[in-house]
Amino acid sequence: FVLAHVHIKRAAAVANREAGWLKPELATAVIDACDRILNGELADQFVVDRFQAGAGTSHNMNSNEVIANLANVTLGGERGTYTPVHPNDHVNMGQSTNDTIPTALRLAALAKLPRLCGAVTGMAEEYARIAARERDTVKSARTHLQDAVPTTLGREFGAYAWTLRRCVVRLEGLRPALCEIGLGGSAAGTGLNTAPGYAEAAAHELARLTGEAILPAADPAAQMQSMHDLQRLSSALRDLALELIRIANDMRLLASGPRTGLGEIRLPPVQPGSSIMPGKVNPVMFEMLNMVCYQVLGQDAAVSAMTQAGQLELNVMMPALGSALFDAMDWLTNAVRAATARNLTGLQVDRERCRAFLHASVGLATLLNTRIGYAAAAEIAKESEHSARPVRDLVAERGLMSAEEFDELVLRAARDGVVAG
Repeated sequence: FVLAHVHIKRAAAVANREAGWLKPELATAVIDACDRILNGELADQFVVDRFQAGAGTSHNMNSNEVIANLANVTLGGERGTYTPVHPNDHVNMGQSTNDTIPTALRLAALAKLPRLCGAVTGMAEEYARIAARERDTVKSARTHLQDAVPTTLGREFGAYAWTLRRCVVRLEGLRPALCEIGLGGSAAGTGLNTAPGYAEAAAHELARLTGEAILPAADPAAQMQSMHDLQRLSSALRDLALELIRIANDMRLLASGPRTGLGEIRLPPVQPGSSIMPGKVNPVMFEMLNMVCYQVLGQDAAVSAMTQAGQLELNVMMPALGSALFDAMDWLTNAVRAATARNLTGLQVDRERCRAFLHASVGLATLLNTRIGYAAAAEIAKESEHSARPVRDLVAERGLMSAEEFDELVLRAARDGVVAG
């Protein structure tokens, strides 16, 4: 966010120089000062807390003053004198907190999106890789946590990959809206004290600096009143977190055991699981991912509250709103990467256990529906459950088909969903 705001100051200096409003030597000093900050200098001089005066006026002036002081030193002046470069008259020329802060929020969000989308795409690719490897690993599906029809672990993990990719598509789809900036709207979206063509020139320079398709907003005032686009991003993060929670819970359940749980998958050990139980290994990275995602849900609730807190011409909750949003993006990026690298990569499948559960499943009776009807198949399911005998044996005993034919039926159903013919 700090660097995004400095990018805005740099772009404004370029635009005001082109308009003839800012003297070339002053513009050059401001631009050089911004470049030094963007290269890592004076980071310790941006001291304003995330929880600050409404709208971000404190941070805007922090940026103006640091840049002005650095520019003045470059021009042979002294810090604190604000001559020849003044923080308000020159660094903040044509700008207001009203338009620079929401623009900085958008630029910062755009800058963070590639890392997040890359992390989620990486997890999706790992699920897809496992799905391809295990496309022929048959197992029992479970609905309501009860035995269901045959499926494959490849299909199960492939669905995880598809879901995560869909989340990335939604996140990427927010880029065009985030690229529309209200810079040039000045105070309350009026464009007061801005040079002709300033908004377009500043947006063009920001596009060059960031590599994003930055454009002036059709209605700058709306960008100050409404945080809708940032709320949409927060909602997309929430939806991603919800899917990650669900998937992480499935991983923990499938890895439960090793003797008294499902144990269909084995996760790589990361650390000892207990300070009292020797040899215990826990799915710690997916537990960590759960905790991060629950916190992201809280951040979204905060963003939602602050989005609706805007009044009249300005939403003054922007600093805390941005803080909550960026924390959520960073947490998700780091947690997804860690879970992928430490628990998903290296995941092993116990194919024999999957097959054993499948052959013990009462849900196999469903395969008989098209052959003997639902009622007769239900009777076999009940007998299998009460007698603890496999459906396979009961089918062969009743002469419906041989055990080998039933095995082939199960395999076809698991892989292709085909039970007839």
